[in-house]
Amino acid sequence: MPPASDTIESPSAVGPPGAASPAPCPPHPLAAAAERYWVRSREPLTALVFVAPLLVIYEAGVLLLGPQAIRNGADVWLRTGLDRLGLGPYFLLPALTVALLLAWHHTTGRPWRFSRAVVWGMAAECVLLGYCLRGILLLQAALLSVEISAPGIGEQGRLASAIGYLGAGLYEEVLFRLILLPAATASLLAAGVAARPAVVAAVVSTSLVFSAAHYVGPYGDPFLAFSFTFRFLAGVFFATLFIYRGFGIAAGAHATYDLLVGLA
Repeated sequence: MPPASDTIESPSAVGPPGAASPAPCPPHPLAAAAERYWVRSREPLTALVFVAPLLVIYEAGVLLLGPQAIRNGADVWLRTGLDRLGLGPYFLLPALTVALLLAWHHTTGRPWRFSRAVVWGMAAECVLLGYCLRGILLLQAALLSVEISAPGIGEQGRLASAIGYLGAGLYEEVLFRLILLPAATASLLAAGVAARPAVVAAVVSTSLVFSAAHYVGPYGDPFLAFSFTFRFLAGVFFATLFIYRGFGIAAGAHATYDLLVGLA
């Protein structure tokens, strides 16, 4: 997706023949600031700076908690895949995540700098989006007359659960949005599908896989139509954020929602 401009260009006014064109009207400061935030918050470098605390807290927390740690399923699947390729060092997965975002930023041609104000704005946006997704959950439950119960904290405690939720927000977005969504889109485009239908089909298919993954394996949840449907909608929600708002917002909103619901 080509990078957007950091500035807002005003259309030239049309005057009578021979008249000098009036000076372009400068954009409103708030509109210009909003445009800069919209562009810079989507940049892969800014996304990396934003998710770096999640990455450090999750990886350090898993090591420090040892057997009490709650590993995210996407984390386990990604590491298992690397092990089968003969790439077994523990810190290779976070290193590859960082390298992937840096390589992506290189392809954009954007400057190698970020704004602290933008990073703080992303944190606020992710909190708002986390509450929005929670609202979707409550709306679905109300429409279907389903009672929602908060997941149990379990023997590991709130700290281990919180660290696990941070890992889910990070590595599920790495697997399903940063890797699988572009791969599915590229495959459909290579098969001759038009751009817009390819993106829609990729969003739907990867969201279905995202939802189904929560029921796989010995630690998977019991299958329920309500939870499967909501997780599919959540997959579409996060995929849409990834496309329009970038990886950082998608991962941050995912982690925020999991913390809101899981630690309620």
